[in-house]
Amino acid sequence: MFGLMALLAVWLLSSAALAQGDTNPKFDWFVGYQWLRPGGNVPTPFGDPNNPTPMNLQDMARGFGSAFTYNFDPHWGLEFDLGHNWTDGAYETTGSVGPRFIWRTRNVNVFAHTLVSLNHLNVDGLNAQNGVGAILGGGIELPITKRFVIRLLEADYVYARHNYADFVAPQFPDLRRPTLDGLRFRTGFVFNWGGAPPVTPTASVSVQPSEVMVGEPITATAAASNFNPKHKLTYSWNTTGGQVSGKDTTAQIDTSNLSPGSYTVTVHVTDPKEGKNNEASSSASYTVKPLPPKNPPTMSISPSPTSIPAGGTVNLSANCTSPDGVPVNVSSWTANGGTVSGTGGSATLSTAGAKPGPIMVSATCTDSRGLTGQGSAEVMVENPPHNPQIEVLESRLALHSIYFPTALPPPTNPNGGLVPSQRQTLMALAKDFNEYLQSKPDAHLILEGHADVRGSDAYNQALSERRVNSVKHFLVEQGVPEANIETKAFGKQRNMTDEEVKAAVENNPELSAEERQRSLKHLLTIRLASNRRVDVTLSTTGQSSVRQFPFNAADSLTLIGGRESQAKKKAAAKPAPRKKATKKP
Repeated sequence: MFGLMALLAVWLLSSAALAQGDTNPKFDWFVGYQWLRPGGNVPTPFGDPNNPTPMNLQDMARGFGSAFTYNFDPHWGLEFDLGHNWTDGAYETTGSVGPRFIWRTRNVNVFAHTLVSLNHLNVDGLNAQNGVGAILGGGIELPITKRFVIRLLEADYVYARHNYADFVAPQFPDLRRPTLDGLRFRTGFVFNWGGAPPVTPTASVSVQPSEVMVGEPITATAAASNFNPKHKLTYSWNTTGGQVSGKDTTAQIDTSNLSPGSYTVTVHVTDPKEGKNNEASSSASYTVKPLPPKNPPTMSISPSPTSIPAGGTVNLSANCTSPDGVPVNVSSWTANGGTVSGTGGSATLSTAGAKPGPIMVSATCTDSRGLTGQGSAEVMVENPPHNPQIEVLESRLALHSIYFPTALPPPTNPNGGLVPSQRQTLMALAKDFNEYLQSKPDAHLILEGHADVRGSDAYNQALSERRVNSVKHFLVEQGVPEANIETKAFGKQRNMTDEEVKAAVENNPELSAEERQRSLKHLLTIRLASNRRVDVTLSTTGQSSVRQFPFNAADSLTLIGGRESQAKKKAAAKPAPRKKATKKP
């Protein structure tokens, strides 16, 4: 045995014999010690077949085992197993074959196998028996190197059936055809060889761009191959020129203050978890060119037309060039009047709302190196021609706020809620505004919705939105373009105060002294009604609607629910005639 182990050690150390390159060998061979408990009874030798006595097979502490496995892939293999144990007066030999599953890691191997066996049992005084059996079990191994493994323990269940019909009468079936349910344990060494040859790790590196001017950055990117994909790799970067910073697959090279010339960046990739065959390096070259002369770009702006009446638009075109021939870009259009919008070399100036006089338009031109140049042009906004018709329209557009009854319009009818008097006010406004748009196409009506203080913030906000949208919907039905209407909703945020309502009542020329006094006596009711409204503002003039509650409207009672006519008062003051009582017969 010692000679065999020495021979195996010499074979193991031979580098030519085992060129194993990974942890999954093509073949492995186990050899080691085997202990067996047969686990059954046989007839006592030289006994009476008609009255046999059982003999328990004793534990066999002397023995050896061996197994050879051909591995189809990293986990599955076909195993050929041989085991032999003996004791005084008996020995047992098994030859088995079957599949084996193994899971290999860096620190431990775990395997399981299922084998079909030929079980040879020899007991002195009985004929040697060959029985069909099976071996089920597995074990745990400790990898020392890729070629040498210690099998710490293998534990198997050993099963076999034998036939002693020549020694036992038929009425004793358990001894005539005994069953062996045994255990065996093994320990020893495993030798691996074959499999895929070693794969050398490789690395590659690329730079982008490969040619730069002094001061321009370079990005280096590394790619590693043939490393263990489950291991985290370390990347070390260095360069022959400039400053390189990076610790993973990407690094940045700073070429500031670097002399023009050719340089090299190198990456060194390492797998710290592998003991050997765990490194790779790669390099890439890049060129640094001297800086060209730096002249800022020049730019001019051409407006078309150069003079325009207020409210018109001007097309702006920028011409930007670099004396050094580098790419340029135009941006940052600005104007000290009107509204300028645009991208690149084209923009548009809107003079809506601008005062007569010059407007200076500017833009910035930037080249690819960050140098900038400015350009500007002047556009003259002319005084609008005298238009008596427009002035008459603007004076006639006496805007009045629109009032709603309490809680109207409801969510179920969001476009309703307008009483007849307020619809008449809106119809007159729509007619004048549509005529006004023919001369002032950029004019807008700005609608602002309000609600009184009763109710939650969320309720009043939604209510004011419905009111302002109801007014907008009605104006659109009257032909006002929807694009010329803006809406805002304030809920109860901007309610009129008692002082403001009192001043509006006192300055209302439509009220008599008695009506004014009666309204002030019910100031709370009038304040609530005054805040259920939509205000209107004309964008071109900034004129806002008059907050004058329509006390004399036919449907004012619907809006405030409180004012009675003098006729009703007199009728209420005159007592009703009494009926004459009739005497009972």
